[in-house]
Amino acid sequence: EVQLAESGGGSVETGGSLRLSCAVSGDTYRIVCMAWYRQTPGKKREEVASLDTAGTTDYADSVKGRFTISQDNAKNTLYLQMNNLKPEDTAMYYCAVDLLWCPRISDEADLGYLGQGIQVTVSS
Repeated sequence: EVQLAESGGGSVETGGSLRLSCAVSGDTYRIVCMAWYRQTPGKKREEVASLDTAGTTDYADSVKGRFTISQDNAKNTLYLQMNNLKPEDTAMYYCAVDLLWCPRISDEADLGYLGQGIQVTVSS
């Protein structure tokens, strides 16, 4: 089992930056994939960034060049650095991990474990 806890959300103006953190605990040695999703009311949850054990990253087109996913293995923490934020980035953000596979973002798949979520609001 794995437990996830996000932090670092909040409100920012257009063009600003935020860094989300996700503390990971439990069977961390079994994780093969880590990712960030986001969701707005009435819309399907979308994956915005992923990172596999080989260090390969994948990003949704909407965030490429602005968001960076990374991890600190010593702290068992996943990060999402978000720069040049836009109002359309406003959403609940969730970290996620999987113990079995690491799909491409284009696969539109869910991972096995999802955090509680944290709100990010970007004002114009």
